[in-house]
Amino acid sequence: MRSVLFALALAACARAPAFPAGRWIDLTHDFAPDTIYWPTADGFQHRVDFKGITKQGYFYVSYSYQASEHGGTHLDAPIHFAAGRRTVEQIPLEQLIGPAAVVDVSTKARADRDYRVTTEDFKAWEARHGDLPAGAIVLLNTGYHRFWPDRVKYMGTDERGPDAVAKLHFPGLHPDAASWLVSEREVGAVGLDTPSIDYGQSTHFESHQILFKAAIPAFENVANLGDLPATGAWVIALPMKIRNGSGGPLRIVAWLPKG
Repeated sequence: MRSVLFALALAACARAPAFPAGRWIDLTHDFAPDTIYWPTADGFQHRVDFKGITKQGYFYVSYSYQASEHGGTHLDAPIHFAAGRRTVEQIPLEQLIGPAAVVDVSTKARADRDYRVTTEDFKAWEARHGDLPAGAIVLLNTGYHRFWPDRVKYMGTDERGPDAVAKLHFPGLHPDAASWLVSEREVGAVGLDTPSIDYGQSTHFESHQILFKAAIPAFENVANLGDLPATGAWVIALPMKIRNGSGGPLRIVAWLPKG
């Protein structure tokens, strides 16, 4: 079944006429001066190299950009927190394309800025929808995508620098739940709509370490998760292919078949 779905996803990219009716949902925030980055990282810079009429008389525009690997909608490669694991360009495409399993914890996250998604949240999802499928892209909908790009509402502070890290407050994935995903299920990747897989007050980033040692990449600052159903969508998440990268900007989209 997975091979059939993978073939359908590739057919969609090629705009094959036989692809079923449905719609694309963009799960990516724009990269712009107001894009949210970690307090210790440099933000997105977009500089004009040339804009106007050339000496030859035609219009031309070109820009340069600069940014941290880890900001905006982006991928964390396993090497980010696990020595010797895969860098960005080494992650198999099969882990970046797969059926979406959207776990909605937005009500709990609304009541607790420091909420951490639990194993019980996953088991409750499975009680309604069946086991997380092999190769699933597990997306945690905390509801925080709606705060973008308000840094205070989204991450707890708009301060910058090392001292600001202690003031971060946003939901994440509990390490016990990360361990359960690794030991009990065979997921392709895990993503969420906050700045980090670990919650804002984390100091050791245990969920990062657990997932990445198991070669499971993460997607952070994912947009529009409220537009996806719990099941039925198909995700394509392709990062900038940075050789030896610990992460990179991510264009992530979902295909939602009609009906």
